[in-house]
Amino acid sequence: MEQGNYSVGLDIGTTKIVAIIGRENEYGKIEILGTGRSKSLGVHRGVVNNITQTISSIQQAVEQAELNSGLKIGSVVVGIAGQHIRSLHHSDYITRPNSEEVIDNEDLDKLCNQVYKLVMLPGEEIIHVLPQEYKVDGQSEIKEPVGMYGGRLEANFHVVVGQVSSIKNIGRCIKSAGLDLGNITLEPLASADAVLSQEEKEAGVALIDIGGGTTDLAIFKDGIIRHTSVIPFGGNVITEDIKEGCSIIEKQAELLKIKFGSAWPGENKDNEIVSIPGLRGREPKEITLKNLSKIIHARVVEIVEQVYVEIKNYGHEEQKKKLIAGIVLTGGGSQLKHLKQLVEYITGMDTRIGYPNEHLAGDSDEEVASPLYATAVGLLMNSLEAKKKNRIEHHEEEMPEEEVLVGQENDMGPKATASVTATHTDRKSIFDKWSEKLKDFLDNAE
Repeated sequence: MEQGNYSVGLDIGTTKIVAIIGRENEYGKIEILGTGRSKSLGVHRGVVNNITQTISSIQQAVEQAELNSGLKIGSVVVGIAGQHIRSLHHSDYITRPNSEEVIDNEDLDKLCNQVYKLVMLPGEEIIHVLPQEYKVDGQSEIKEPVGMYGGRLEANFHVVVGQVSSIKNIGRCIKSAGLDLGNITLEPLASADAVLSQEEKEAGVALIDIGGGTTDLAIFKDGIIRHTSVIPFGGNVITEDIKEGCSIIEKQAELLKIKFGSAWPGENKDNEIVSIPGLRGREPKEITLKNLSKIIHARVVEIVEQVYVEIKNYGHEEQKKKLIAGIVLTGGGSQLKHLKQLVEYITGMDTRIGYPNEHLAGDSDEEVASPLYATAVGLLMNSLEAKKKNRIEHHEEEMPEEEVLVGQENDMGPKATASVTATHTDRKSIFDKWSEKLKDFLDNAE
């Protein structure tokens, strides 16, 4: 099968690296052709801190996915997270030379490009510029200004910023692992694609992706991303606490957390005890489940409260910004027992666990439908979507010009739809230019 028919998502996490190969079937669902997973050794809190180990982990995951699917992996879409990611709000405007002409994609491009020129702190670069809503000549709350008349075009933007060095290090790892970098996406956005429905995004929802090293937050309202944040704590901190609190090794602490851990201490009776074999002939250790869940509870409350502060910063308590659909938990950390109840108790918001199975074909492996794989599935969807857009663009370019003109003369319908699809591809292309710039840099780097 040629690379054109399938895509690859690569999730470089703090605890695991996942490569996932898939294609879209005739029903528009995603068919998983192969997955590969390896232990992530060179990543700390979402940031690469050992290039050699990360390259070897990526190669392991990719080889396993190739073996499972019998396909060769060329280009991959990668997620970026880590504590260096921050977001800000920015408003900008352009004055159009001729208000008698309708607003077109070039105007939107010009406005977006202007935002990319914002002066950032040293060593930072803009990753995403996401338009919120537009204003035309003072008329606000416009979602799609293409085709409207107006002299002054204004917009509010959600700007995601990250450290150049961290982004380039990821690019370097991909290149050294013998792969091409197709695109870079913010991980909370990828997870959101995989587990949220359009209705939830409209009603207002906070997606909390609890990974090993970081907890990512993405807030949507009226179908638009409103706030993103990366909190530098995740499941690993809980394991660390169990290790310290019970004086056991990390491997045992991780197993305890997965098998017996609970975020709700009231669940366990005082007499429930787990016995852990001692090291090298030492006496076994006995740990009460009540104590274990107290340790977990203390740290989880801290993480959830930090996330809730971010949700409040967005303005959830204002009537207009209320998140009606509540919270969706995903990522490996969301599998902790009774976490849903604890989050509901702390925030008072409706909560559910997000599984990426809604977009997957019916015969998909059960393992892939776990919250663990939400980011990887989202990255795969992102990659397939980009390929689809490219195909549509090439198809439009190949169409004879007269046909396009006839469609425009007959009525406004085709013209309007054509321009709307073009807007999205154009807006995407600004980011593609940035990806190209990164690729050039990596090619020239020794």
